[in-house]
Amino acid sequence: MQIACHLHSKFWARLSRTYTKIGIPCQIHYGSGSISGFFSLDHVKVGDIAVKDQEFIEITREGYLPFLVAKYDGILGLGFQEISVEQATPLWFNMVQQGHVSQKIFSLWLNRDLTSEVGGEIVFGGLDWRHFRGEHTYVPVTKSGYWQIEVGDILVENNSTGLCKNGCAAIVDSGTSLIAGPTEIVAQINRGIGAEGIVSLECKNVVSKYGYSLWDSLISGVRPEIVCVDIGLCSYNGSQNMSGGVKTVVENKTREGSPIGETALCTFCEMIVFWIQVQLKQQKTKEKVFKHVNQLCENLPNPIGKSFVNCDDLETLPDVTFTIGNNPFPLTPQQYILKVEERCSTVCVSGFVAFDVPPPRGPLWVLGDTFLSAYHTVFDFGNLRVGFAKAAK
Repeated sequence: MQIACHLHSKFWARLSRTYTKIGIPCQIHYGSGSISGFFSLDHVKVGDIAVKDQEFIEITREGYLPFLVAKYDGILGLGFQEISVEQATPLWFNMVQQGHVSQKIFSLWLNRDLTSEVGGEIVFGGLDWRHFRGEHTYVPVTKSGYWQIEVGDILVENNSTGLCKNGCAAIVDSGTSLIAGPTEIVAQINRGIGAEGIVSLECKNVVSKYGYSLWDSLISGVRPEIVCVDIGLCSYNGSQNMSGGVKTVVENKTREGSPIGETALCTFCEMIVFWIQVQLKQQKTKEKVFKHVNQLCENLPNPIGKSFVNCDDLETLPDVTFTIGNNPFPLTPQQYILKVEERCSTVCVSGFVAFDVPPPRGPLWVLGDTFLSAYHTVFDFGNLRVGFAKAAK
């Protein structure tokens, strides 16, 4: 038995009188981690409902880190049977077929209050009026398997981006934490809200804090190789390899994460000194030099995929609005930015991440918890549609 299993509640087959081992082996890969095991059969109780003869997977091996730190003990899929492993009948389908629900719907509410002991609520066979405001906007399921719908134009600060104006496919998925979409479109949205990769963001921070000091030192004749030592960003006489600075920064970020380490700060400083030198030789003005340097920072690679904003700017960031069923569904900065405690500081992470699905299934958006926590969601199995209404606080 693996360590992750020891830290979670376990299913003891020998204690169940209704258990049947099927024994067919299987493996499932998720976005972060995988599980393997075998199929079994038993009665499953959900609330007051007892679903008879439900197929499930007994996990014998799981991806180490994701499940080691997870607060949950298992995963309950609520998609369609078409994507079920070995075409196993999902729990929700059996609830309907066995007559346990009066309406063929289930609804989801995610609590945005992180201090509450209640993380949310799922209602099988109905909805809870306390958890939403106004009427639901319903749109049809465009392709079964996942709960897939079509979204329209995406707006940043009420300005049309032209993205998805002809419609984009989107999956509604509570198993995904953020909002994921094609790289090109997500990059445009992140630029619109001022979010940048951690390497670009830290590079700009060095420019903002130390740029003028670096400029003054170079203008006054301080040798370039000791400028960063003089201002305290390097504790040695340079890396002697300024041209390899981008690679060094990326490697440091991949190893160390955020906040940025001293070695990376030194490398940033050396890169910026080099860039300023090049511009000075071209006799550019101070304003043009720093505009160019910031543009170079923006073009640095982003090895960890996520984008960040300055937490102090949260109140001034624009809303991002998805158009669904010809109605606007805005997300405020407080809804699409995640505050993450990291070491002794707080970092603010964009809720928009790149995720490229190749044809024929893609391109595809995934509306995960960042979106679903703002909007109460009804999954209407009987009419093959999904409904959204503003979530109650």
